[in-house]
Amino acid sequence: MAQLCLQGLTFFLSYAILAAVLGMLQFGYNTGVINAPEVNIENFMKDVYKSRYGEDIQDDSVKLLYSLAVSIFAIGGMLGGFCGGMIANRFGRKGGLLLNNLLGIVGAVLMGCTKLSQLYEFLFLGRFIIGVNCGLNTSLVPMYISEIAPLNLRGGLGTVNQLAVTVGLLLSQVLGIEQILGTDEGWPVLLGLAVCPPILQLVLLPWCPESPRYLLITRQWEEEARRALRRLRASNQVEEDIEEMRAEERAQQAEATISMMELICSPTLRSPLIIGVVMQLSQQLSGINAVFYYSTLLFISSGLTEESAKFATIGIGAIMVGMTLVSIPLMDRTGRRTLHLYGLGGMFIFSIFITISFLIKEMIDWMSYLSVVSVLSFVVFFAVGPGSIPWMITAELFSQGPRPAAMSIAVLINWMANFLVGIGFPTMKNSLENYTFLPFSAFLAVFWIFTYKKVPETKNKTFEEILALFRHGNGRSMEETSVSKETDVSGMVESDQKL
Repeated sequence: MAQLCLQGLTFFLSYAILAAVLGMLQFGYNTGVINAPEVNIENFMKDVYKSRYGEDIQDDSVKLLYSLAVSIFAIGGMLGGFCGGMIANRFGRKGGLLLNNLLGIVGAVLMGCTKLSQLYEFLFLGRFIIGVNCGLNTSLVPMYISEIAPLNLRGGLGTVNQLAVTVGLLLSQVLGIEQILGTDEGWPVLLGLAVCPPILQLVLLPWCPESPRYLLITRQWEEEARRALRRLRASNQVEEDIEEMRAEERAQQAEATISMMELICSPTLRSPLIIGVVMQLSQQLSGINAVFYYSTLLFISSGLTEESAKFATIGIGAIMVGMTLVSIPLMDRTGRRTLHLYGLGGMFIFSIFITISFLIKEMIDWMSYLSVVSVLSFVVFFAVGPGSIPWMITAELFSQGPRPAAMSIAVLINWMANFLVGIGFPTMKNSLENYTFLPFSAFLAVFWIFTYKKVPETKNKTFEEILALFRHGNGRSMEETSVSKETDVSGMVESDQKL
């Protein structure tokens, strides 16, 4: 702890990060909360439909309504993510987070009142609004944390985003078991508890400063930026931070704040934008959300009882938290690119094992356990790399001007892929049966090759240095510049010389 304090992790910086990451806890909680009470929610929908129309609803229609409740969250997330950059520039990072909490409270109250009102439409509307809230959080929280963190701690502190997501997931899974709130009476309370993170953030965040980068570069309020930095660093020596921001501002003067269309059309920024987008896709199309949304269903189909499946799902949450804690010190020691490659490689291997265990579970009794071990190992490797790195790298690849637009595009792509997996996985599972995970294996192989060939190392680089990697607008100069700055990415040079 003393060493961390020497590196710049002060009490007040820790407090500001804790207050901000409640937004990511909200995201994790609402991603996982819909999983365990699936049967209870479907029974409620059947009862409401029968009392309304005097006839039973078909099983296929109930499944469709349930998958709509799952995936409408991602439609809201797309909308929230798309508006994130605009909100960040208009109201500030902290201001945007505070306003966003109002959406979180409204969405949670609607979900909590679903059964009381006997309207399953409240569930859809609540999930949509909480989706918008979480979409904004996934854009604003990483931006705020990357802008208040000192350069040497940016990687480790960026991983705190993913840690909060995993804690939220675990919380929703534990509360969702039958012995606690996974019952016909308890599930509205389970969904309504999503009101807690936004209320807590409304209490804690007002005491935190606005992002010094936003104050200095976007607003040109130097004195306020200095004041914020002095509080965050617990020191009057903030010239180094101010100078880094000034260098970034000078580099951005020609570009100013960039709109999404300008970002897409800019030749200099095209490479980092493509990398940012592919990194987000590598997170969602890896198959991890199929595991988060439908893990109980997956474990049941692999041969476990319903009760055992719910406890195996809690195992997923616990492993995510543990592995994310392990990856925090690794992030600044090993580097983002290396960890992402390890993560994608491990996920590829275990996605093949999942397919094998599904294929031969009828022949060998203990294969259901191989399936559980494979799914848990799949989650371990997700937590090592693809869990946190895409969010961090997207914030690191861009300087102040294009960052809000880049984060908005990245978050939009992330949520679109999230929605496609959420709505498409049950159909894909019915069509492909035991081969369900093969498309994800193919995606993982493609993403591994892309990361190996195209993604630079951003560890311990200023935003200005990272921008310089892409200045020449082609992969070769990007790789050569990267190598001149970081000796530990020699593998990239070899791959580049093969091109």
